[in-house]
Amino acid sequence: MDEKRKSMLKSLPKIDEIIGLLEKQGIYEKASREIVLEVCRSVVQKMRDDILTAPDKKLPAVTTDSAGAARYVLNQINNLYAYRLKRLVNATGVILHTNLGRAPLCHEALERILEVGRGYSNLEFNLERGERGLRYDHVSRLLCALTGAEDALIVNNNAAAVLLVLNTLAQHKEAIVSRGELIEIGGEFRIPDVMTKSNSILREVGTTNRTRLSDYEKAISPDTGVILKVHTSNYRIVGFTEEAELTRLVALGKQHGIPVFDDLGSGCLVNLSDHGLQHEPTVREVLATDVDVVSFSGDKLLGGPQAGIIVGKKDIVQKIKKNPLNRALRIDKFTLAALEATLMHYLTPEKAASSLRALKALTEGQGEVRKRARKLMNKLNKANIPHLTYEIREDVAAAGGGSLPTQDIPTVVLAVRHKKLSANRMEAMLRKTPVPVIVRVNENEILIDLRTVSEDEFGFIEDGLRQISDQ
Repeated sequence: MDEKRKSMLKSLPKIDEIIGLLEKQGIYEKASREIVLEVCRSVVQKMRDDILTAPDKKLPAVTTDSAGAARYVLNQINNLYAYRLKRLVNATGVILHTNLGRAPLCHEALERILEVGRGYSNLEFNLERGERGLRYDHVSRLLCALTGAEDALIVNNNAAAVLLVLNTLAQHKEAIVSRGELIEIGGEFRIPDVMTKSNSILREVGTTNRTRLSDYEKAISPDTGVILKVHTSNYRIVGFTEEAELTRLVALGKQHGIPVFDDLGSGCLVNLSDHGLQHEPTVREVLATDVDVVSFSGDKLLGGPQAGIIVGKKDIVQKIKKNPLNRALRIDKFTLAALEATLMHYLTPEKAASSLRALKALTEGQGEVRKRARKLMNKLNKANIPHLTYEIREDVAAAGGGSLPTQDIPTVVLAVRHKKLSANRMEAMLRKTPVPVIVRVNENEILIDLRTVSEDEFGFIEDGLRQISDQ
């Protein structure tokens, strides 16, 4: 080690010196002594690491004074008060964007969360009988009415639902599934891995593109616990394909006394083909096959909070409820409150498409999206933000969230160019505004997709564009 670095290491500030400076600034009004001490130590360690690793030409810029260290500690502690989970504007055109929180909640769901969260609630208390109740009862009646199920259970997401059902019905037994349905979705969620964690044994049948009913039938043995069908919600196999119909699998299961489980994935409660989209099997249609149990997500096509919903035959669902693993996967009062409010919209399904934002974004006509694009462009033109030009054009949006993978949804975008900044620079700067605006980049322009932007977010877009243009 050279003498310069040795000298700088010796001159590193003492922890007590830094704390003394911070105490004069009232640091303990912001954080406890333990937190301040821990941050001071980490700051001094960072200064030491910088000295040891900085190239010679950058070494003079490394600070070693107590005042500089105190300022850095204060900044670190102030940052602890900055919310990291933020509201943002999704202008990408991906409606159920997993990285951006999937489905926005409806107004009623937000109100119910506030109402239930501000005090005590009857989460597990039966008001009629004055005794302990089940948290699932608050939404099971709605789910049964909307889907035709005999009983329902809600856990924290659909992966948890699949894990719980398989563990209940096929622990240490075989779960028969088609090779073409051994899916992987975002976050490295793989059906075979979930089956392993559920302690069920994977028994794959058929081929990637063709699985017949006879393939399932040949695989049935005394070791069979369940027949599993997985909806390939995030991809499609086309061409020379074949799959066994669910109705025939149900009949096969009844013949051999084996339950049939359909992992529907991105559950849907309305007929999307009525809105010009490709048909996605609804939960009611699937249950009409007399399948034993179905699972699906609450925050995808349903348009509610993150949840895994299990519906089906009462005896099967009751058995799943009694699984000790269920307690580790249960949902809280806020999810229940939001889900109950969301499900109520489906009591009049023709209204759900206009009152649930995710469903509206999926089904809204392109003409309405174009009107919003014109309104935004007019607003931005009136704002007279320097260096920016705008153009409205047609494009395609996507459902996202592993839903409707082959469906291009016609949309309208506002293309924005800056005379001095590249599109990549604009995109990066918009991500760092107080209310981040997430956009697409197309060559030297950014695209604001109005299918996923509401009018009450126009102000955030204007503020973001003005901020980056002022820099």
